[in-house]
Amino acid sequence: MSYNAKIRADAMSLNPIDDALFVKMAESLKVCQEMLRVFLRDKQLIVLENVPQSIVKNLQGRSCILDLKCRLSSGKIVHIEVQKADDDDHQRRVRYNSSLLTSNIADPGTKFRDIPDVISVFISKFDVFKRGKAVYHVERIIKETGDKVYNGTQEIYINAEINDNSDIARLMKVFVEDAYYDDKFPAISERKRIFKTTEEGVNEMCEVIERNRAEARAEGRLSLLVKLVRLNKLSVKEAADEADMTEAEFKKLVLS
Repeated sequence: MSYNAKIRADAMSLNPIDDALFVKMAESLKVCQEMLRVFLRDKQLIVLENVPQSIVKNLQGRSCILDLKCRLSSGKIVHIEVQKADDDDHQRRVRYNSSLLTSNIADPGTKFRDIPDVISVFISKFDVFKRGKAVYHVERIIKETGDKVYNGTQEIYINAEINDNSDIARLMKVFVEDAYYDDKFPAISERKRIFKTTEEGVNEMCEVIERNRAEARAEGRLSLLVKLVRLNKLSVKEAADEADMTEAEFKKLVLS
């Protein structure tokens, strides 16, 4: 199989549970609104702004890229992450991304009571908690009394492994199976069909895959240069020149 044919086959095998296709689908505000109305069980929900691959910076440490960030008419901010592999501590991932997002949307001088509410939605192919539920709402409680307390954050974990015949489980089938239409989710189904069956859509996904792989190769090369500096095989100046960076920029990578 030629390189181009392999890229095309990979593109056509994608489903919304894959980051690459999810991000392209999330460029549509209608898709985001339809999806969140199901996930948050609110048929009147309005999405005012959708930002796929939203970069949330941390000047002191690790930044993150959210698969999707949405601003609702209620003022709440929702961020979504899709994950296929069960290879990390996903609760800590959600915690970190939520806290970093909160710090980025809070302007200097904002009173704590005015910081927007943040809803974290984690979509996975697997059952994170292994309790046999398609959706989990994680809330804060006072251990001594059992009372629920709210600090402006919500965590919702949704998975495609458990089918409880709910609308959420039905939508998850569209996320993981090679089905192109469900009349209950017309916007999501139509956009998925475009990227999986039309020439224009498949070509666009091929470009995304090639770009992502090129970025991954570049990141791998950068990681190698950092490792060589830490092993005293290269000087910071030599590595920075190879990476087309300033010495100060590269030194930050070595020290991080």
